[in-house]
Amino acid sequence: MTPSLRVLASLWVVLAMLAGGGSVWLWMSSTAAWNAHLDRAYSAGLALADSLEAGSALPPGLTLSQLRREPELPPGWRQTVITLTGGGRPDLAQGARLSVRIQSPDLTYPVAEVQSVGGGSQAAGLASVTRSLARFCSDPRLFVQQDTGPWMRIDGAPVWGCGAAPADRRLWAAALAAGTTAVLLGWVAEVSGAFAAFAAALRDHRARNAALPVGGALELRQTAEAVNAYVAQDRAALENRALVLSGVSHDLGTPATRLRLRSAMIEDDALRERLERDIDEMTTMIDGVLTYTRAEIGAEPFRRLSLTSLAEAVVADYQDVGLPVTLRQASPPPARAGTLFSRSASRPTVDSHALLMRGQPTALRRALSNLIDNALKYGREAQVLTGGSADEAWIGVTDRGSVLTEGDLERLTGAFQRGENAGTAGGVGLGLAIVSTIAAQHGGRLEFHRAAEGLEARLVLARSWA
Repeated sequence: MTPSLRVLASLWVVLAMLAGGGSVWLWMSSTAAWNAHLDRAYSAGLALADSLEAGSALPPGLTLSQLRREPELPPGWRQTVITLTGGGRPDLAQGARLSVRIQSPDLTYPVAEVQSVGGGSQAAGLASVTRSLARFCSDPRLFVQQDTGPWMRIDGAPVWGCGAAPADRRLWAAALAAGTTAVLLGWVAEVSGAFAAFAAALRDHRARNAALPVGGALELRQTAEAVNAYVAQDRAALENRALVLSGVSHDLGTPATRLRLRSAMIEDDALRERLERDIDEMTTMIDGVLTYTRAEIGAEPFRRLSLTSLAEAVVADYQDVGLPVTLRQASPPPARAGTLFSRSASRPTVDSHALLMRGQPTALRRALSNLIDNALKYGREAQVLTGGSADEAWIGVTDRGSVLTEGDLERLTGAFQRGENAGTAGGVGLGLAIVSTIAAQHGGRLEFHRAAEGLEARLVLARSWA
């Protein structure tokens, strides 16, 4: 079962607290163990100084061996030389000098960390030396000499050697904190991404025709299922409305035909014309509402088509009945001059019929026809032009002499809206509303541009929408 956001948030908080507490504990315990290791090395140095001065027993972990001659520095090794002075006891202002040599294959030890260089307590100075040995992981050799006495080697690997140092768990603590943070951020990003994908799908124009993705947290799944149920119910209502209108349109066909036959028997020409005009308006209104409802449903399958060929076919239908509708070809790109490596002075242009896209042919024919009808209704002629880019394709219809304003254009995209200069022209005011609906179903929009000849209505479509 998918957990809810409340459960996920509780788990995240508990995990963050446990990971934070574990990281702090590892860090603090590692720091405390390291400080204890340094303190043991410092105490061993104090005890060593007392053993050298008073001849007492060496502290645990230290062994002393006397050398017959001065220690030699192996090739490639580094040597740190320190001289410790001071009486070693509070009642003595000055005492024997203690020479210290540290030989290491890796490094030179920092002399500044020795507390009593040039004076002070020799015990504190020697303890600082052993503490410095414990700070760095190496295999040093420690030699000491009291005044002009023999050199002695101090072996204290169990105290300050690499094996005596505690494990450094601070890296584990940082890794635990970073890993937990990454996991929590990943979970948050996953939940946020699910909501973002749901919002994007909800904003998609195809949400009415395709089910929204169901996934993610429990609340998101419930929301998606509720929206899908609402969309399905709304779609069923639209289909039922279209079915009812289709049935009404079919049922009205028979009485409308009888009315036409009976009106033909009327001798009064004016009365007969008014009656036939009323019958035509009634049938046109029913057909327009039915077309608008079918456009909202968008049940026609998408297929690959040539937008230019579709425009040519529609324009040819208008030209066959003598209407002033023309198709203008888009201007080809300018030819390029030849170069040293080219065989010809120009390159062939792209065929205008290659303006391919995925769409609903019948719906697009209806949209273009409505634009042409409006151009003929509000202007004197219609000029059709196709074009496009890598992502979009468009059909522009330009009229001549239109006087519509920006406010008129915004109003005419609504249902049952007609222009003031429509006069007695037929129509019920659904043409541009149908075009706008079809454009939205193709991931596009309906735009209006003021042209030199008149007004251009441009149907912009996504070339790969479904």
